[in-house]
Order: sequence, then C-alpha cells, then structure tokens
Amino acid sequence: MAKYIAQIIVVGAQVVGRAFTRALRQEFAASQAAADARGRGGQQSAAASSISGMSLQEAQQILNISKLSPEEIQKNYEHLFKVNDKAVGGSFYLQSKVVRAKERLDEELAIQKQEKPPQTQQQAET
Repeated sequence: MAKYIAQIIVVGAQVVGRAFTRALRQEFAASQAAADARGRGGQQSAAASSISGMSLQEAQQILNISKLSPEEIQKNYEHLFKVNDKAVGGSFYLQSKVVRAKERLDEELAIQKQEKPPQTQQQAET
C-alpha cells in the first residue's frame, strides 16, 4: 500500500514539474517576443524601469500625465511637490514618489530623444 502511495506522489510531482517548466518556457518566450517587438528603445525603457523601481505607466499615473510633454510634466511635478511638502502638512513619502516619477519620466524623454534621428535641414524644410 505504501509503495502505491509513494508512486502516486512521485508521478504527481513529475506532472507538476513538467507543467511548471512548460509555463516558464512560455512566459520566457512571450517576454522575449515583447522585448523584440519594442526594439532597442524598449530595452532601454525596461532598464530605466528596473533602475528607478518605477514603471513608465506608474510614473504617468503619479504625475497625472497622459502624454510625455516636458511642460506638462514640469507643471504637474511642481504642483504635486508643493502640495505634498511636509511644511504644509503633506506627506514626505508622497513627495518622494512625485520626485521619483519625474525622474522616471525625464529618463524616458531622454531615451525617446536618443531614438529619434536628428532632422536634416532638407527634411525640416519639406
């Protein structure tokens, strides 16, 4: 009887192990495909997200930004930074999140600027 229970446990562990391995491979393949689709800029953006600890979407939500506009980022940053100042009863934690969000968005703007080839005089005139 114990022999059968041991066999059932071993077979069950093998099935779960294979399923886990298959799921891991699929996730890795999907991740690679997404990275390839985003191209080089996507890799830089992902690196910036991992370094700052904040995704681009999270930074946009914190600063209430829909598109990456330097003027809008600066305006919302200044407002939220002042509102969350500890001297006026704000939260240092929220203020630091606002600073990190601005840093992340500034990094993304720099990445996008690198990706765009500079316009030649001829292209600018047409």
